[in-house]
Amino acid sequence: MENTNKFYINGEWVDPSTSDTLEVINPATEEPIASISMGGKADVDKAVAAAKAAFETFSQTTVEERAALLGRIIECYKARMGDIAGIVSQEMGAPIGLATAAQAPAGLGHLMYSLNALNSFPWEEDAGTAKIVREPIGVCGLITPWNWPLNQIAAKVGPAIAAGCTMVLKPSEVAPLNAIIFAEVMHEAGTPPGVFNLVHGDGPNVGVAMSSHPDIDMMSFTGSTRAGISVAQEAATTVKRVAQELGGKSPNVILDDATFPEVIARDTFGVCMNTGQSCNAPTRMLVPASRMEEAAAIAKATAEQIKVGDPSSQETQIGPLVSETQFNKVQALIQKGIDEGATLQTGGVGRPDGLNRGYFVKPTIFSDVRNDMAIAQEEIFGPVLSLIPYADEEEAVEIANDTVYGLAAYVSSGDLEHAAQIGRKIRAGNVHLNGAGVDPGAPFGGYKQSGNGREFSKWGLEEFLETKALLGYNAAG
Repeated sequence: MENTNKFYINGEWVDPSTSDTLEVINPATEEPIASISMGGKADVDKAVAAAKAAFETFSQTTVEERAALLGRIIECYKARMGDIAGIVSQEMGAPIGLATAAQAPAGLGHLMYSLNALNSFPWEEDAGTAKIVREPIGVCGLITPWNWPLNQIAAKVGPAIAAGCTMVLKPSEVAPLNAIIFAEVMHEAGTPPGVFNLVHGDGPNVGVAMSSHPDIDMMSFTGSTRAGISVAQEAATTVKRVAQELGGKSPNVILDDATFPEVIARDTFGVCMNTGQSCNAPTRMLVPASRMEEAAAIAKATAEQIKVGDPSSQETQIGPLVSETQFNKVQALIQKGIDEGATLQTGGVGRPDGLNRGYFVKPTIFSDVRNDMAIAQEEIFGPVLSLIPYADEEEAVEIANDTVYGLAAYVSSGDLEHAAQIGRKIRAGNVHLNGAGVDPGAPFGGYKQSGNGREFSKWGLEEFLETKALLGYNAAG
């Protein structure tokens, strides 16, 4: 593909300031499929300068002008959906079916919801003697991950455009090629020069330069809690706003009145989708202690039916993990679960039978897990499910909240109101009742070390806005 060794700055594909490159590896074959240029502080400075200059005019555009731009971006994105799905499948290992049905459409959905939020947002209101106005915060630094790449790019770029902000995007260097296509979409849509800029690189060289940059007014980061702490620390030197969506270790409370065969099978597959590489995956399944054996048998049978293999095959349900680093981490944590005494129901260390190359991992089920075990506390980011027993609903809530994370939680019951009662007691930003999926029309974000701020729809738009009071402008007050 074109433009892999260039950055998109001020409406043009430009040469980087460094000669450093990085190979992009197909995790199914362990072979390189491209190489990208890796930027440095000089590239960030150039991109930020372009964004700062563009902000002077773009921040003054009308709602109608920004809506028209988002509309063009949406149409151009639609035209590249096949390309986007294909490249996501190659560079991060998502099965082509998932990439086509979920990975690529997720980006489109956020652009559309941003457009809807823009058109319905209350930009001005009266308060006392003041007129309250909402204005774009300024130049925004966007750092996005590899696991749902277009979902996170569009969930930041869409509302930033809607708000009237300009931006510099650093996508994950592990899966960066989809971001190049996204930049081509932005260019094709006629995005004004400097409004959207793309610089590739790693955290120490590009991420830190962005987070600490005095001319970046806001950082929006999605990734690990460890990296999020670094972003916040660097951003603190210039007192810029930081919005973070970080790790998770989501509890999944299966209440005694739930339909076990249906619910446990559904949620076991849910953990394994995207090869378990989702920050909100329901990886801690809490079940009544008296029904642990029953629940474990259902989860085991489900996991053993999941087809692991070549992501280019329509029959494949889960592909490889994204990288060798991720593969080694998941293998080590599976071994840790065995060593700590959890009952291994199926899966375990090593690749699935018949797969001798690629970062493939066995869907793995542990039962009789204690919540203080590593597999119950650490974010594994692989298709690994821990079944944890509870004595009663009070203990279930206690276990659910016994984590440093608070991104998502799941509750299933035969009675929706019963599920909601338990859900209200769990400290998490998104509580999924009876299998409800992620809703781009609802806020997304976490409690505790899962981050701060909210994304999606009008809540995402609010993150990119400042609130100003024009005092004495409301005569009625």
